[in-house]
Amino acid sequence: MVRQFAISDMHGCSKTFTALLDKLALSTSDELYLLGDYVDRGPDSKGVLDTIFRLQKEGYQVHCLCGNHEELVLQAAKGDFTGLERWLLTDGKDTMDSFGVGSIADIPAEYLHWMAALPYYLEVGQYLLVHAGLDFSLSDPLSRKEKMCWIRHWYDDIRYDWLKERIIIHGHTPVFTQTIEDQLSALNKNRYLDIDSGCVFSHERFINKEGLGYLCAFDMVNQTILFQQNVDY
Repeated sequence: MVRQFAISDMHGCSKTFTALLDKLALSTSDELYLLGDYVDRGPDSKGVLDTIFRLQKEGYQVHCLCGNHEELVLQAAKGDFTGLERWLLTDGKDTMDSFGVGSIADIPAEYLHWMAALPYYLEVGQYLLVHAGLDFSLSDPLSRKEKMCWIRHWYDDIRYDWLKERIIIHGHTPVFTQTIEDQLSALNKNRYLDIDSGCVFSHERFINKEGLGYLCAFDMVNQTILFQQNVDY
């Protein structure tokens, strides 16, 4: 049987990402789904992307979605989003430092082109994979790319007549590991699972996020989860 795993929100924590992959003992017959936010905040955004590129070049089945932080990098490269100056001094600076550049536009084009080509959702069997969630106020919740990258607090609005038997797997909103465990126990009833356990928030810079600091892998076949504590700091 083919194994399928979903991981989200690595945020530049390359060592932690590698440690989790080692725990999974990933093979080229497995399918790995990454739900976005590979960059910003952590110490090695380039390393996360290089790991993904290496796996893909070596024949691993790695499928990637766009997250809001990939969107921010792309917008910064064009210089067209509100709050750019602040972002360039914080999250964006972390990404630029990992590439050794002083401007987002100086990130090698292959990385920017890769981000620009990322899809915003995938349907895999019974699962709908998306970075942030879906806006169920829309007639077609899959029609707004921005919402799929940024939305929060949407569980109470789910239209189960539209969702039917599908299950939404997402990241974007960091939650405690216990919350993920609780959602998993009710997965087939509620039909959603947040797998962002706040990997990057173990750093002292994020002192208001105590209790997070893990990277989570969801086994889509067996409906189990595996946590890796942050080892980048």
